[in-house]
Amino acid sequence: MTIKERPTSDFLAIVVVENTKEAMTVGEIKNALHERGFGILMAIAALPICLPVPVPPGYTTLFSIPLFIFSVQMILGMRAPWLPIWIEKKSIKRSSLEKIVTKANPWLKKIENRMQPRMTYISVQTWERIIGIFSFVFALSIALPIPLTNFPPGWGILVMSLGLLNRDGVTILIGMIIGTIGIGITMIVLVMLWMGITMPSFY
Repeated sequence: MTIKERPTSDFLAIVVVENTKEAMTVGEIKNALHERGFGILMAIAALPICLPVPVPPGYTTLFSIPLFIFSVQMILGMRAPWLPIWIEKKSIKRSSLEKIVTKANPWLKKIENRMQPRMTYISVQTWERIIGIFSFVFALSIALPIPLTNFPPGWGILVMSLGLLNRDGVTILIGMIIGTIGIGITMIVLVMLWMGITMPSFY
């Protein structure tokens, strides 16, 4: 089995194991993963958002920015992922990355075991554009500083990305549904907050 044929969970574990430095830059992670396209990069960017793993402040924001950038590139049909230099130079501790991958792998394996090539008559390029549109909307929801509302959109992006990597259109659609439910939850919370601010008090 070549490295491109390995499941995403195994591939992420290999990247962490082979890294012997105390920290990796975002650029180094991108270069290690880019051969599998946007799917793997979107998946790893969504992982810190999806998992209740304690990480230093700012890590969620750091990983949400690439979601915006990659989703726009997918919509535009770009073939190679690109990140600004200032993001590529951001470093991530190996221990933090290893913690995220270790926590995520059991869940990733459960999802991967249920996937198979489906709806392959839709080209990968077409799926990438569709996923890019949904991911951009989901990333907008993730960017809002509202507690507990970023998990469903994050999982939506993660599941869509895994579906793209495995050419499983059904899994991609499930990811879209999960993320859309998350958008609905965010909208309800925003409406409730707005009503709480604008409703006059009679006491």
